[in-house]
Formats: sequence, C-alpha cells, structure tokens
Amino acid sequence: MTDKDHSSFNPWKAIRSTKAGNVLLVFLALQFICIIFGLLFPDRFAYLSSNNIELMLRGIPQLGILALGVGLLMISGEFDLSVGSNFVFSAYMMALVYNWGLPLGGSIMVALLIGASIGAINGFLTIKMGLPSFIATLGAMMFWRGVVQIVSQGFPETFTVTGAARAFFTGSVFGTPLQVQFVWLVFFAVVAYFILEKHKFGNHIFATGGNRQSAIAIGVNPDRVKMACFIIAGLAASFSGILSTIRVASVSPTQGLGLELQAIAACVIGGLSLMGGSGSILGIFLGAALLYTLNNVLLLLRAPGDSLDLFVGVLIVVAAIMNNFSRKH
Repeated sequence: MTDKDHSSFNPWKAIRSTKAGNVLLVFLALQFICIIFGLLFPDRFAYLSSNNIELMLRGIPQLGILALGVGLLMISGEFDLSVGSNFVFSAYMMALVYNWGLPLGGSIMVALLIGASIGAINGFLTIKMGLPSFIATLGAMMFWRGVVQIVSQGFPETFTVTGAARAFFTGSVFGTPLQVQFVWLVFFAVVAYFILEKHKFGNHIFATGGNRQSAIAIGVNPDRVKMACFIIAGLAASFSGILSTIRVASVSPTQGLGLELQAIAACVIGGLSLMGGSGSILGIFLGAALLYTLNNVLLLLRAPGDSLDLFVGVLIVVAAIMNNFSRKH
C-alpha cells in the first residue's frame, strides 16, 4: 500500500467494499432488532432506556480503546495476550501511588509509563529474543497478573477522584446520555485512523504485517514498527484501565480477566487477518461495539452468564472463516 493509495482513500467506499462493511451491516441489523423489541416490549426489554444507553456508552470504550492498540499490533503481524493484565496492573499501581500522596497527574503518568514499559518488554522478548509473540505475551499475562495479586494481597484499592478531574475522564457530556469515555474512544479511533490510513507509518504497519521481506526491500524497519505497535498496545491497555478505575472509584486485582481475548475477538470480528497485513480502524471499532452490544442484549434477556462466551465463540469462528474466504477470493 502506497502513500498515493492512502491519499485517495474514500471511507464510504471502504465501508461498501471491505470486511468492515460486513460488520457494519451486522451491527446495524442488531441495532434495528433491539430498537424494534425495545419499542414493542418497553417493560421487558429496556434497551432504549437512558440508563441502558449510558451503560453501553460507558462499557464499549473499555474494550474499544484496548482493541485499537491490539488491532494495530495484529496488523503488524503480532499478538499481545498480556493487555488484560497490563490493564489491571498499571491501574492498580496508579491507585496505589495516588493513595501514597502522588498527585493525580503524576499517578496517571506512572500508569501510562508502566503500560508502555510492559509493551516494550513484550516487544523486546519477541523481536530481540526471537520468541513468538503468543508465547512471550502469554508469559507476560500470567506474570503481571501474579504480581498484582501479590502486591494487592487480593484486596481492591480505592481511587477517588472528584470534580473537574473526574469529569475530564468520565461521566456524562453536558448531562446527556453521551459519556466522556465514549468521546475518548472516538478521539483515539480518529487518531488511529489517520495514523493507519494517512501517515506513512500506517504504510509501514501494513507492509510489516503483510510481507516482512518486501517491507525491508522498500526501506522499512520491521523491528522498529513492531516495537512501536507493542508500546501502543501497552499504552492503550493502561489508558483503558485508567478510565475504568476512575469511573468505578476503585481497582480490583481480578479486573481485566478475559479482556485480552475479547479484544482479539473484536479485531477478528472486525475483519482483521490473524496473519497480519490487513484490517481497518472502522472494523476494530465496530467489532468492539458489536461484542458489547451482544453482551448487553444477553443481560437484558437474562440469559445465563456463560451464554456470551457461546455467542462470541460462534462469531469468532464465522468471522475467521469469512476472512479466509475473502482472502482466497
């Protein structure tokens, strides 16, 4: 993919002609069905209630922001299974140093630095030590989850932020159902879109994930690209943890369990290739929104707790089959 290709990029054409368009159609169909049921059975299916809308606009960003970082890394050809542990460890350390007396700004910087460092360590193990990213980050997932359990001794840490600082990160926008967290998600999605589709670094990500030798031949340094993507994934995980912790005013050592798999699932459902080299920010955004919407609907229907895993498993397999089919044809 060249800079010329990006300069003529038409997002509406992309919606119609790429895998993200299929996800958009599924997402809109699900929204249509939910709205119809919400109108027909308002007392039994409170999908259209302001409380439920607020709940969704708070919940989607937690997965969406994390999935954006994971998605960029997947396009470069690597995985990060440690983002869920990064999510909780960086947030827990932020709460801990804040309660020790460090100002809010400094505490947030500690969390972001930890997140970026975990990403950089994963990159080092993968790039310099030659470990498959699946193995390196699987080990990191278990290691950092163990560290936070030891540090916390199994107890949650409070993190009370009030006033303008809390409003900047969480809460409603001008008293409407629109949530600040969702604004953050849209902001990062727009930034990621311009990086991937309008900047030469986006070309380098696609080239690195698509064909490493071809990328080297045109002057791209795949190791630097992958390291940058690992760090971005780590930062996304820590920032998602920051938003979640500020919103609920505490952080538990069990938070973030399974988030890494949900993020990968959102990316696969959004049309990203497991082999790297293809994908879109729109697909990642829609994949995360679709997953959370499905979870929300199952809760409203009072479905068994494990039913989400069942539906997500089916979605992943179907999406992977469709991705393989479209790549071959």
